This record gives sequence, structure tokens and C-alpha cells, in this order.
Amino acid sequence: MLKGKKIVIGISGSIAAYKSTFLVRALKKLQAEVKVVMTSSACDFITPLTLSTVSCNPVQSEFYDKNSGDWTNHVDLGMWADLIVIAPASANTLSKMANGFCDNLLVATYLSAKCPVWFAPAMDLDMYKHPSTVKNIELLIQYGNRCIEPKYGELASGLIGKGRMEEPDAIAELISNYFFQKRDFTSKHVIVTAGPTYETFDPVRFIGNNSSGKMGIAIADEFASRGAIVTLVCGPSSVKCHSETVNRIDVVSASEMFEEVMLKKSDFDIAVMAAAVADYRPKQVFLNKIKKKDENLNIEFIRTQDILKSLGKEKRQDQILIGFAMETENELENASKKLISKNADLVVLNSLTEKGAGFKLDTNKVTFVYPENKFIEFELKQKSGVANDIANAVKKLLND
Repeated sequence: MLKGKKIVIGISGSIAAYKSTFLVRALKKLQAEVKVVMTSSACDFITPLTLSTVSCNPVQSEFYDKNSGDWTNHVDLGMWADLIVIAPASANTLSKMANGFCDNLLVATYLSAKCPVWFAPAMDLDMYKHPSTVKNIELLIQYGNRCIEPKYGELASGLIGKGRMEEPDAIAELISNYFFQKRDFTSKHVIVTAGPTYETFDPVRFIGNNSSGKMGIAIADEFASRGAIVTLVCGPSSVKCHSETVNRIDVVSASEMFEEVMLKKSDFDIAVMAAAVADYRPKQVFLNKIKKKDENLNIEFIRTQDILKSLGKEKRQDQILIGFAMETENELENASKKLISKNADLVVLNSLTEKGAGFKLDTNKVTFVYPENKFIEFELKQKSGVANDIANAVKKLLND
């Protein structure tokens, strides 16, 4: 039940707006207090009267009432809510949210929010796949908002593809789970690494990789949401944590990440090494920028310290150690070798050959590699879903 929880449902102009009625009704059945904010175009698809009736609250759609002259305080709305869910979120509204284009009450409420904000995209498949929409969704996630992934199916245009808003009952279940999540890692100390490392060789240049940090940060958020005391050691990344309880330590190089992790080597119960740490760094770091010359440039590289292997050497029996492997060939064989050589309890295998998996994406497709040639392959899913699978696997390891 959601008794005492205050939820704002934002509705933008989409044929999926009719689903919002069922979402509001589902939340009311769970005893949540619900207020609805609509864009003017949303009112063309479903009437405020309908939503006012099912929410048991007046529906807001304008900055002021033209008849009474009363002003709608969007700041109060943003501060009142425990959660804001924008469903459906049209391409137009996503663009305005991502870029701070505040020309309606819904976006003003979003910009004033002091609580988590979720959004459920709904649009035709070509609109959803357009680079501008993809970029706006990425920006909103980077700002700390949560995307409720749309579904594949028949769309209003008659086309078949991805763009259907998630069903109301499923969204209501997500909301319920959010407020009453399992606290199965309470008091457990978890250390997570995320992102790339940058290895400099002069004041303006470095060697790095394409990791965004999204996977590791999703893992940190997942453990924090389930009660763990989480330390995140993160390489250069603009992605923000959803959880305010994560202790984030930002680093740049592999050596800095190694030092921060080693400080916690005796304190952790669970370590998830998801960072894409450089295996090599330049032997010499030049004090001044290297000038372009006619001849080729040769730079000698030396090995970085192996964080996962160092933890594995000193791992106690009561500690759980999870590694990641990014492979392009002989994936299972290489991941299995890594599991053994690093003394890990589980290796999460990523494959760059899988569509939808890899760096910078919001989705991932992984295989869990355990000792004794045990493998569990998962379907493509949001990285938050992968993080949930990892946490569930760790819970099982702790209980075995």
C-alpha cells in the first residue's frame, strides 16, 4: 500500500494519455495521494474532469486560472511530491525537460522538483529512435531521472515497433516497489568501481576508453536502494547517482582508483569491480605538451596495478568479490580464466558483439560466469535491471 505517499502524475500530449487514467486509479487503489499536472495538448486527448474525478484532486494545466486569476504554484507542487511520474512523456516534453525550456506548468513543476522524477516515453518508433530523442533521454538520465522503458508493439500509427508506453499496472508496481523495496543488504558495506580511467602522457592528452560509468553507477544505486552502505569509486563520468546515500569518490587514473579501493580492502562485505580500468599507462608523463614533429611518436607503456587481482589475493572467506569482463572473442573461455586468476566469486561477462550491449548505452546483455563452468545468460535489458540481477546473485552467494 502507498498510504501517505504523495505522487504527481504529469501528462503530456500523446494518444497514450488515456492510460494515465488507469495509472491514477491504480495508485488511488494503493491509497496514494495523487495530483495531476497536464500540458494543454494533453487536454486534447483526455479531459481534466476525468482525471480530477479519479484522482479526487483538482487537475492543474495552466499557470493561472483565467476566470479567478489565481496563480498555480508549481514550486509548491514540486516540493509537495514524494515522486513525480511523467506518463506519457512525449518527444516534445522530453526535449523541453532536457533543455530547460519552461513554457508550461508541467515542465515548471519538473524543474522545481525536490523529489525523484520518472518519465515514461510514448511516441512512434521513428520518433523514439531519432538521435535528438535518444540524446534527450540520455541527458535526463544523466540528470538523475529514471526512464521507464517503452514497450515493443503496435503503435497508434499502425506501425509495429518500440514506443508503446509501459502499461499502467506495471508502472504502479514499479512505484510500489520503489517505496517499499527489499532492504536485504542493510548494514552491508559495498564498494563499487565505475567508469573509465584516463592515463595522461602530457598536460593535454591521455589514453582512455569509451566507458560512461552507467553500469557501475546503476549497481551502486541498486545496492544503496536495498539498504547497503555504498562507496562508489568512479572514473571520469558525467552520469549522476540516483541515490543520495552513495558515497561517491571521483578519481581519474588507474593508480588513484587502486589507492582508493585498497583503503577499503578490509572493510567491505561486497566488492563489485565494474570499472573499465586501463591495463597500461605511459611510463613517462611529459611536463609540457608534446609538439607535433615530422617523425612518428613512440610512447612506452607499463602495466597498471590490477585492482581485482589485488582484492582477490587478500579476500576473506566472508567477502564477496565480483569482476567484470568485456570481451570480443572467446568470451566464455576468457571470462572463466579471469574468474579463476582473480579469485572472484562471479564474473559478469559483457560482449561487444551483442547488439544493445557495451559502452555508453542504457542497455546491456550479460552472462554470469561462476566456478565449475556454470553460466547464466540474461536477455538484453536496462542497466538498472542488470544491476538488480547482480544484487540478487550476490544475495544468493551470501546465503549459500
